[in-house]
Amino acid sequence: MKKILISGATGLVGKKLSRKLYERGYQVEILVRSKKEKSDFKSYVWDYENGFLEEGALDNTYIFIHLAGAPISNRWTDSYKREIYASRVSSAQFIYEEMQKQNIHPEAVISASAVGFYGQVTSEQNFSEDDAPAEDFLGCVCTDWELKALQFQNLGSRVVRVRTATVLSEKGGVLEVFKKPIDLGFGSALGTGKQYFPWIHIDDLINIYCKAVEDATMNGAYNAAAPDFVTNETLINKLASYLNKKIFLPNIPQFIIKSIMGNMSVLALEGSKISSRKIENSGFKFKYDNLDKAFTDVIG
Repeated sequence: MKKILISGATGLVGKKLSRKLYERGYQVEILVRSKKEKSDFKSYVWDYENGFLEEGALDNTYIFIHLAGAPISNRWTDSYKREIYASRVSSAQFIYEEMQKQNIHPEAVISASAVGFYGQVTSEQNFSEDDAPAEDFLGCVCTDWELKALQFQNLGSRVVRVRTATVLSEKGGVLEVFKKPIDLGFGSALGTGKQYFPWIHIDDLINIYCKAVEDATMNGAYNAAAPDFVTNETLINKLASYLNKKIFLPNIPQFIIKSIMGNMSVLALEGSKISSRKIENSGFKFKYDNLDKAFTDVIG
């Protein structure tokens, strides 16, 4: 069996992707920060901050999938912003250097990235993979994240960068955050409500990764965002409808959100339209290409 090594495999996406790849006949092995992290797969401890990698972790790696990264939903203190950066960028650099030392040459390296690459911009512009990165915090993180991934080309690897929108799933993730106030009767759109909310169903995201593993023609950056442009206001109203709730309150003013969230409030108050044309032109078909299909599955 061909070995696929995955970082960040104990997260929301990593768990489901690991299982799917195993079911497709791959030998899945994972990198963990501690053996306390439970998994069904053979695991190796790594500590990129202190330069430690358990012996054998990289042996016979056919494909490396880099999903590691601290959540961006925690408050952005200066120290946590450094953690967001290092957990994505420094960790990729560490694995690259270890592969160089050990003369490991994966067929492909598939790295997570995010639609934050383009910045948080509320406009009618439809961002494609050819657009330049933003110069805000997340834009800079994504740029450096992807540059580290591209280094693996020096090892002869095909490199795919998956610029991911907000993931909708039946458990965990952003829907849990949005559902709580709606269930309690305090749900409301944020700010103007006109900002776009790029999203993708977790099953479609998993299938994009599987395609990146098996389709040797995939190379470069791909937006992983459903081809359905919805605003924050549309999202909240549809979610309330699926939960059999009503929205009574006016939109939450921007100043309140900024006072609560600080400089990460941009995630709530701004949002871009993200093109899915490139991944669709590669032959990928979205199973959940609109919000109603996604909500019917994850909410019922």
